[in-house]
Amino acid sequence: MKKAFIIGISVAVALATLGCAKKAAPVAPAAAAPTTTVRLLTDATGIDDKSFNAAAWRGILDFYGDSWENQANKGKLYDVVTAQTQDLYVPNLKQASDEKYDLVIVTGFTWSDALGEVAPQYANQKYMIVDVDWVSAPNVMQVTFSEHEGSYLVGVAAALKAKADGIAKPKFGFIGGIPGPVITKFEVGYVQGIKSVLPDAEVVDYYANDWGKPELAKAQAKNWFDSGVYAIFSAAGGTGNGTIAQAKEYRSQGKNVWAIGVDSDQYEDGVYVEGKSAVLTSMLKRVETASKVALDSVKNGTFKAEVVVLDTKSEGVGFSAKNAELGADIASQVDAVKAKIISGETKVAATHAAAKALPGFPQNLQAKDAQ
Repeated sequence: MKKAFIIGISVAVALATLGCAKKAAPVAPAAAAPTTTVRLLTDATGIDDKSFNAAAWRGILDFYGDSWENQANKGKLYDVVTAQTQDLYVPNLKQASDEKYDLVIVTGFTWSDALGEVAPQYANQKYMIVDVDWVSAPNVMQVTFSEHEGSYLVGVAAALKAKADGIAKPKFGFIGGIPGPVITKFEVGYVQGIKSVLPDAEVVDYYANDWGKPELAKAQAKNWFDSGVYAIFSAAGGTGNGTIAQAKEYRSQGKNVWAIGVDSDQYEDGVYVEGKSAVLTSMLKRVETASKVALDSVKNGTFKAEVVVLDTKSEGVGFSAKNAELGADIASQVDAVKAKIISGETKVAATHAAAKALPGFPQNLQAKDAQ
């Protein structure tokens, strides 16, 4: 006992001496890991759609410091449930609400009716829906994007590339998933971008009425490419992967055709030989930002039932310049157009009705402002 007391004094004296000689640097507290829980609910295409749902999932992973390769907190703090059919939307929402996740995220306007039915039944549950601004409930955050602005940029890029390639009377295509006001913004923005560079360009469109049938887009893309269409922009979820598949096939055969990606940068999906991709550019719709905005608000206690709009200025939408074949000069020109959109000098119509009133805008497109 006495020996221990002497040792204790010696240690104390040594520490005191060390403290007099040099004051110990304060140790910064370790950053607290997020403990917020979230469940992502998707349609049948799931998080492997390489597009919309994948981006929402990526935002969740980023929030927790995880990655696609290392989803360490999956099943603990976050998870995902995929509805194979729309009649599972309400049951999936109720199950997530009963399990009392801090936040439930649903992706896309096809969820709006189900969420409008379920949210009032769970007043203390927080929800976030992407691509909707008409679900009026005090516990629902709605995040929308200025898709027309980002789509304008890829339209400009595609038209400039056709012009640089010396394409005579170039034609462009648009493939949509299920018609509605959101997909309309993609289409009319794209067309306006093309027309700003090539006023006489021909534009054709097609709607697959499905988010998960790439074979439909592939068949349409083949028909169009065979008839002289130069570039096709698809805003169709997993269906749009068929456009990329056909463009890869044809570019590997030496044909000068292009696919344009959507939501995520789909450059890698278009690679057909090393360093070569059939995806000229992608309209970046940063759905991952929507996930992080909602999760941060829950974590910080600032969650509000409001409409959050992510536009070009907030980096909610943009374009990818990853493909070297787009060219630095074209990328620079598109960046200049982007700056004009941010400043308000260039205004892009967001509805079919407004776009149709513009000089030279095609009158025969299938875009719809109402569902």
